[in-house]
Amino acid sequence: MTANVAVETTPEIPLWNDPSHPVSARVDALIGAMTLQEKIAQLYGVWVGASANGGEVAPHQHDMEEAVDLDALLPSGLGQLTRPFGTAPVDPALGALSLLRTQTRITSANRFGIPAVAHEECLAGFAAWGATAYPVPLSWGATFDPDVIRRMAAAIGRDMRAVGVHQGLAPVLDVVRDLRWGRVEETIGEDPYLVGTIGTAYVQGLESAGVVATLKHFVGYSASRAGRNLAPTSVGPRERADVLLPPFEMAIREGGARSVMHAYTDIDGIPSAADEKLLTGLLRDTWGFDGTVVADYFGIAFLKTLHGIAGDFADAAGAALTAGVDIELPTVKTFGAPLADAVAEGRVPESLIDRALRRVLTQKADLGLLDPDWSPVPPAFAGADVDDPDALRGTIDLDSPANRELAREIAEKAVVLLANDGTLPLAAPRRIALVGPNAAEGTAVLGCYSFPQHVGVQHPEIPVGIELPSLGQSLAAEFPDAEITVARGTGVDDGDLSGIAEAVDTARDADIVVVALGDRAGLFGRGTSGEGCDAESLALPGAQQELLNALLDSGTPVVTVLLAGRPYALGRAVEDSAAIVQSFFPGVGGTRAIAGVLSGRTAPSGRLPVSVPRGPGSQPATYLGARLAQASEVSNIDPTPAFGFGHGLTYTTFAWSDLTLDTEQAPTDGEFTASLTVRNTGERSGTEVVQLYLHDPVASVVQPVQRLVGYTRLELAPGESRRVRVTVPADVASFTGRDGRRIVEPGELELRLAASSTDARLTTRVSLTGPVRELDHTRRFHAEFTVE
Repeated sequence: MTANVAVETTPEIPLWNDPSHPVSARVDALIGAMTLQEKIAQLYGVWVGASANGGEVAPHQHDMEEAVDLDALLPSGLGQLTRPFGTAPVDPALGALSLLRTQTRITSANRFGIPAVAHEECLAGFAAWGATAYPVPLSWGATFDPDVIRRMAAAIGRDMRAVGVHQGLAPVLDVVRDLRWGRVEETIGEDPYLVGTIGTAYVQGLESAGVVATLKHFVGYSASRAGRNLAPTSVGPRERADVLLPPFEMAIREGGARSVMHAYTDIDGIPSAADEKLLTGLLRDTWGFDGTVVADYFGIAFLKTLHGIAGDFADAAGAALTAGVDIELPTVKTFGAPLADAVAEGRVPESLIDRALRRVLTQKADLGLLDPDWSPVPPAFAGADVDDPDALRGTIDLDSPANRELAREIAEKAVVLLANDGTLPLAAPRRIALVGPNAAEGTAVLGCYSFPQHVGVQHPEIPVGIELPSLGQSLAAEFPDAEITVARGTGVDDGDLSGIAEAVDTARDADIVVVALGDRAGLFGRGTSGEGCDAESLALPGAQQELLNALLDSGTPVVTVLLAGRPYALGRAVEDSAAIVQSFFPGVGGTRAIAGVLSGRTAPSGRLPVSVPRGPGSQPATYLGARLAQASEVSNIDPTPAFGFGHGLTYTTFAWSDLTLDTEQAPTDGEFTASLTVRNTGERSGTEVVQLYLHDPVASVVQPVQRLVGYTRLELAPGESRRVRVTVPADVASFTGRDGRRIVEPGELELRLAASSTDARLTTRVSLTGPVRELDHTRRFHAEFTVE
């Protein structure tokens, strides 16, 4: 079906290719010239894999999809190319050449010469063979440092853009609600303000490189029952509004994110992919989002196969389009023939296709893909001979020294010292016993969405592609004069007890024991952390607790080191370890960062983005609990954590003093300023993270006992002091009231200036006066810190 629309053109260039015209006019002209099949073709992707020799990509086959015939599809065009680099190990330069040749084929095959948007995963770095593996998002949260995450995302984006990738499927803005969930490692933490600020910084960095950031998963995926992946979600409208949605609000308004991915889950029976009130009413009509909404992989088909709200794939396609989903990923299924048939039968109006298409083409125009001078040659090939694959091989470095230095910086800032009896830093030990399943495993620093763990494990014949020193290697470099003896003790999750006796003997012959415990990242049950690797409890996997207990009985001081994707209950080790060091899959610089903390070369400065449980069965619980969620005399289960959100020790001490308020009263539309002095009272330089928590003693609806509303990092030399001022707008005290409106109520508030959620150093009270005030998404998000 071709629309007979008069299109303004010049002899040289069609209107849609003419950048001198407004994008809206160009897009309208192009839509008017397209057939129905050409329109639909822009609304789906095809999952492909780059050629190892630089040839065109080949469709990737998955057990949830049928074979794709590119020759049949491409004359109508193609919306997206799914993971050309992230499907199989390919030399980056040859992958870029493969993408170049494929884009040439795509543009040559369709009437309008429209290229596809190429998207990739970039959750812990560009998910391509040979690319730097950065720390996972849980480590981003542990830095409490948006600036370094912004720089990391910009570096990731530059690498992606250099080889022809346009869109990144990150960041994950899900707020942790249950630590048993396998994807905790992909989240930034259990607090919406921390998730929002760190996630927004990531978006800003990626978008600054010209790569479209994709917020996921919108919304509620992390709140599944029992922490099971893709399980039903039970949250009320207030929890959704006050805990789950704020990071997305912030990343759209302050980060400029241009894409959102719907969640797999349903809330109260409405799947996100079919939720018009969410994807159109809230996201677009209320928040003003004008980018694209993409499907989580196979998510539209799931409306039929998993959710049962669609009788066939045509119904699923119609429900998703009606809700506001624009692009089907990873490949064509419901948006292909089923959608075309549904339009022909009158089951889906063509106007819905035009609405989605307008958003897709607008984004392609913004990316320059409709411009007459667009070229499939990526920036990395400037001046190169793209006709000589052999000469190109090895010419693109996605793991540059600058990347690795940045990864090291983040890893160092993310290491959290949980406990220390004075044993750390180690003073030139002569004999170190390095024990545990993660002692000699280089990949123990990698998360589930790193390329080696996500894709590389399926190709064991191919080298990992990046340097991953094990903790043993990094300790040997850090302590060159020490004798280091390594004993595995047990596996991550095999339950093997046979090596524990040897490990204990090794420990008894040493001056210090470093036991490296934690997780192995994987997918769908192939690991102990990662997508589909949910935990029944928060006990250490396998026989690791038995190994740890035996080492604690050895008589040699034990430093417990965690390389993990989630926090675990550590049993008696909380009290009996000489020290505990927590690291969340810290990437290529991770083991060196840990070794530096152990030696004292690096001062620990990370803070917990999630609480560490005291017992293995206390989930779900986060520090954001209301009063009824705290320990009480009427329940035998105590959810009090071993180490609370925001906790982290240093190798120095700090004194907090001289708290003042500029006013004891402020109107509900006003602000107030608190000031305090922080002084380094120790003998070493160190970093203090000043955290501001808000406690609302009396509110019209139940509130968390406290919640984070601001933070800042202070790096202080010995004896140095700084005056810290924090201006707190009344907006940050807002919450969703009984009628669903966001309000600020008059009344007394308590400000807790704290080193963690469990360590308030200074408190004061202020009263808000005046009428109840209603707010919307344009409210002020931040308590603003200045350091004098």
